Amino acid sequence: MLLKEEEFLVSSIELTSYMGTIESFEDLDSWRKARELCQYIFELTLKPAFSKDFSLVNQIRASSGSGMDNIAEGFNRGGNKEFIQFLYISNGSLSETQSQLYRALDRKHITNDEHQKGYGLADETIRLNTGMIRYLKSAKIKGKKFL
Repeated sequence: MLLKEEEFLVSSIELTSYMGTIESFEDLDSWRKARELCQYIFELTLKPAFSKDFSLVNQIRASSGSGMDNIAEGFNRGGNKEFIQFLYISNGSLSETQSQLYRALDRKHITNDEHQKGYGLADETIRLNTGMIRYLKSAKIKGKKFL
């Protein structure tokens, strides 16, 4: 599929590409997927055995939340370079969540299926972030604050 030339006005009224218009971070597929992961992690940590592992509960909730929050913060920074930096930070937090899911699995807090679902949600969010990074690196408009 050939793409039309894209305009990226990061953190502005309009972020236009072949994907449509994005007016806020809530419109980003990666943020929505990260939100889904964050909610799933929260539900997993409510399981009786998991909920008693206070350190791991705090760590995995924080890292999944950081994955989500850094997408939002980067979007509203007003420049592509800053957005890209925050997307990379988000990817790091999401990888941390994946590692913590292994710890939860090894400690028998979650099933293999629950591990795979959480790991997959994080992986999909990383892929979406990485796709956005590629777009932003090639964008002609470098962000709202540069207009």
